[in-house]
Amino acid sequence: MVFLAIGLVAASDKEPEKPNGLKEEIDAYIQHHILDNHDFNIFSYTNNRGEKVYISIPLWVILWDKEVGFVSFSSSKFKHGKAVVEAKGKFYKVYHSRIYQTDAKGEIIYSLEDKVTNYRPIDFSITKSVVSIVLVCLLMLWFFYKHAKSYAKNDLMPTGLGRFLEPVILFVRDEIAIMSIGEKHYHKFMSYLLTVFFFVVILNLIGLSPLGINVTGNIAVTFCLAIITFIITNVKGNRNYWAHIFWMPGVPYYIRPVLMPIELLGVFIKPFTLMVRLYANMAAGHIVLMTLISLIFVFDGIFAKSMGFLLSFVIANLKILVAILQAYVFTVLSAVYFGFAVAEKH
Repeated sequence: MVFLAIGLVAASDKEPEKPNGLKEEIDAYIQHHILDNHDFNIFSYTNNRGEKVYISIPLWVILWDKEVGFVSFSSSKFKHGKAVVEAKGKFYKVYHSRIYQTDAKGEIIYSLEDKVTNYRPIDFSITKSVVSIVLVCLLMLWFFYKHAKSYAKNDLMPTGLGRFLEPVILFVRDEIAIMSIGEKHYHKFMSYLLTVFFFVVILNLIGLSPLGINVTGNIAVTFCLAIITFIITNVKGNRNYWAHIFWMPGVPYYIRPVLMPIELLGVFIKPFTLMVRLYANMAAGHIVLMTLISLIFVFDGIFAKSMGFLLSFVIANLKILVAILQAYVFTVLSAVYFGFAVAEKH
């Protein structure tokens, strides 16, 4: 999933216009915030000479160039998009979170359709989304390992972190898996449902940090999660599941050929809605929150700035609820689709 997400990071080919005012600068910052990047920006400031100084954690850039093969270097060499990097005799520059091959001057060439025509090497870079996904996976492994150890040591009685995890696990089992799939088959899907629930919850909550991590607001990541649900649903689908798609029981024979394309289309619409729902809600939440924060800098006066701060505070707390709710919705819908796949004949 990580490598698929790397190759499908959603970003525009069009170079962003240079901001010429406060509002334009804020708009550019919001767009930059919701995209994946090759470093972690902590903060920036302007020094005494009027130069912009960035404090960030660089990550490793890994490219596959068809002319020279693999190319790798630190993202700090880009100097936040201001510098051209030379590697193996080729020149590369980052534009709008994408890396293109350029000349020594870093020139970007556009087509008549306003699309970048520069060659774009395949990007296998360790971006901040990739780092976040790996860290969350390791964190989850540690959580569940500690939970299993607490059961083994205390005669199936959770201790420490297990006291927090057990109610959540039981909720996913009793209120989601059993209710949607049934007691006969739910255990086959529990590992995936628990994994996707905790994975999405933790990533959503990390997305509220000031580091600008927007993993679940990246359509590549939600696409991968939806594809996994799609594969499990159709691999585990029994005879009754496919019969309801291709030759619906209880429906007049002359109607079945008409309904079959609709039912078949629904097989692909279900994971598509999973993908778009999670992506759109999280990305929109980030945009709204950053917009409200920007009001503090746009408006003059203590009252206007205070209202901007208050609204930002309220929305930030509301996003905590949304982060948990979206993980719940994704897990519930996945369980419902699994329930359709293994349902017994009525």
